Amino acid sequence: MKRTISTDDAPQAVGAYSQATTDGSTLYTAGQIPLTPDGELLDEESIADQTEQALDNVLAILESEGLDSSAILKTTVFLADIGDFEAMNEVYRTYFDDEPPARSAVQAGALPKGVDVEIEAVATMEP
Repeated sequence: MKRTISTDDAPQAVGAYSQATTDGSTLYTAGQIPLTPDGELLDEESIADQTEQALDNVLAILESEGLDSSAILKTTVFLADIGDFEAMNEVYRTYFDDEPPARSAVQAGALPKGVDVEIEAVATMEP
C-alpha cells in the first residue's frame, strides 16, 4: 500500500506532489532542488552549493525513514547545463561510499524556479 512521506527537514511540497512515497519496500523521492527547508532558494549559488543542498534534501527525506545514502539504489540528476557535470560530480561523489548508486545525469531544458540542478532518488527500505 502506498504511503506518502513528509519531513520538516526538507522543503515542503508546493504542488500536487509529495516529498516522497513508499510501498514499504522502495522509497521514491520527488526531485529536490537547492531550496532550504526554511524556503531560501539558492539559485544564485554555485553548482557545487546547489548540488549540496539538493542532496541534503534527499538525505533529509531518507533520514526521516531511518535510512541513509547507502539505501539509495538510483538517482537522476537534472542539470540546466551539462557543462556543470564535473562540478556537480565533485560534490555528488562525497555523498556516497565506494558503492555509489546507479545514476543518470541529463541536461534539462529548464528546471523549476530557474535552478541549475534537481536530484531525485529511489531507495530500498529493506535492511
